[in-house]
Amino acid sequence: MDHAQARPLLIPYPLSIPLGILYMTPSATLASDPRRDSVVYGGATPAVASGATAVSWGAIFAGAAAAAALSLILLILGTGLGLSSLSPWANEGASAKTLGVGGFVWVIFMQLAASALGGYIAGRLRAKWVSLHTEEVAFRDTAHGFLAWGVATLFTAWLLTSSVTSMISGGVQAGAQVAGGAASTAATAAASSAGADTSKAGGDSGPMGYMVDSMFRGPKGSKAPASPEQSTAEVSRIFTNAIASGKLPEEDARYAGQLVAQRTGMSQAEAEKRVNETFNQTQAKLKEAETKAREAADAARKASAAAALALFISLLIGAFVASYSATIGGRQRDD
Repeated sequence: MDHAQARPLLIPYPLSIPLGILYMTPSATLASDPRRDSVVYGGATPAVASGATAVSWGAIFAGAAAAAALSLILLILGTGLGLSSLSPWANEGASAKTLGVGGFVWVIFMQLAASALGGYIAGRLRAKWVSLHTEEVAFRDTAHGFLAWGVATLFTAWLLTSSVTSMISGGVQAGAQVAGGAASTAATAAASSAGADTSKAGGDSGPMGYMVDSMFRGPKGSKAPASPEQSTAEVSRIFTNAIASGKLPEEDARYAGQLVAQRTGMSQAEAEKRVNETFNQTQAKLKEAETKAREAADAARKASAAAALALFISLLIGAFVASYSATIGGRQRDD
C-alpha cells in the first residue's frame, strides 16, 4: 500500500454538518434577500422586526378614526339630501319608495367609502414586517383592516345609539301600539263629537254614566229627558257602551229610539230603525279605521325589517372592503 497516496480529510461530526450545509448552499442564497434585510431610511432607521408585534394598534385606531369621521360626514350629507327631497304638498317631492331605495343605496355607498378609507390607512400605516412569507403578511394586513372596521363600527354605533334604536324598534313598537289600541281609539273618536254636550249636561261619558242613565229609565223605557243636550249625551253613552261590547242590546236600541222619536217626531219603529242603521254605520267605520291602523302597523314592521337588513348588508360589505383595502395599503407600504 502506497503511503504517499492522498487520504481523505476526516472532519469531526459536529463540524461536518455546518460545513456541509455551507458547501451545498448556492452562493445566490447567501446573497441579499429583501425580505431579510433591514430597510434603512436616511441611512439610520432600521425596519421593525416581525417578532416585535403582529398588531399595529396605532394604525388600526387611525384607520378607525378616519372611517368613523367619513361615515359621520356622509350621514349628515345623506340626511340633508333626503330632507331636501321631501315636500309637505301633495304630488310633490320624492315618494316613500324612492326615499327607501335611495336610503339603501346611500348606506351601501357610505359603508364602501368609509371602510375603504379606514382599511387603507390601517394597512398603509402599520409597521413593516420582515422575515415573513407573503401569505402571512397578507393575513396580517387583512386582520388590520377588519379590526379597523370593527373599531369604527363600534364607535359609530355608540354615537348613534339613539338614532338606530328609534329607527329599528321605534317603528315596530309604535305600530304595535296603534294596532292594539285601534278599537278603543276609534270608539273614543266616535263619541268625541258629543263630549261637549255631555259635559254641559253634567253627565259621564264612561261606563259609569251609562249605568247611571239606566237607573232612571221607566219600566218600558219611557223617560222624558230634561233637555235636547241631555238626550244627545245619553244616546252617545249608549253607543259608546255598545261599541265597547260589540253589540247594541235591544232595550238600548228601543230606549234610544224613544229619545230620537221625541226629538224628531218619528214613529217608534222608524226611530229604532234609524238607531240600528246608525250603529251599524258606526261599527263599519270603526272596522275600517282598525284595518287602516293594522295596515299602518304592518307597513312600519316591513320598513323596520328592511332597514335592519339593509344595515346588515352594508356592514357585511364594509367588512370585506376594509379587509381588502388594508392589503392594498400594506402592499404599497412594503414597496
